[in-house]
Amino acid sequence: MKTLLIVDDEPAIRLLLKQFFMKRYNVILLDGGKQAVEWLDANTAVPVIVLDLNMPEIGGFEVIKKVRASAHHSAAPLIVLSSKESSADRIACLRAGADDYVVKPFNPEELDARIDAILRRV
Repeated sequence: MKTLLIVDDEPAIRLLLKQFFMKRYNVILLDGGKQAVEWLDANTAVPVIVLDLNMPEIGGFEVIKKVRASAHHSAAPLIVLSSKESSADRIACLRAGADDYVVKPFNPEELDARIDAILRRV
C-alpha cells in the first residue's frame, strides 16, 4: 500500500482527505511544513505528497524545494492543494517542482484522478 502524505494546516481538509483516501493509501496527516520536512528526513519511503502552500513556520514553496533536493524523495509525486487561485502561484509551484496544482475548494474525486494520472507515469 502506497503512503499518502497530506500536509495542510486546516484540520477539516486533513480529515476529509483521510476519510476519502484511507482505503487505498497509508495516510499520514501533518499540519505544517516543518513536520513534513522532519517526516521526510526520518523516512525513506517515497510517499505521494499533497501539500498546502500557506502554512506556519515552513511554507509549501520551501517544502517543494526540500523534497526536490532530497536524495530519497526527489521523485515523489507532489500535488499542491491551495486556496491561491492566481496563475502566478500555479506557475511558481510547477516551476519549483510540483507535479500538479489543485485549487480549494476541490472535489476529492478529481484529486484522486490527478494522483492516479501522476502514478501511471512514475
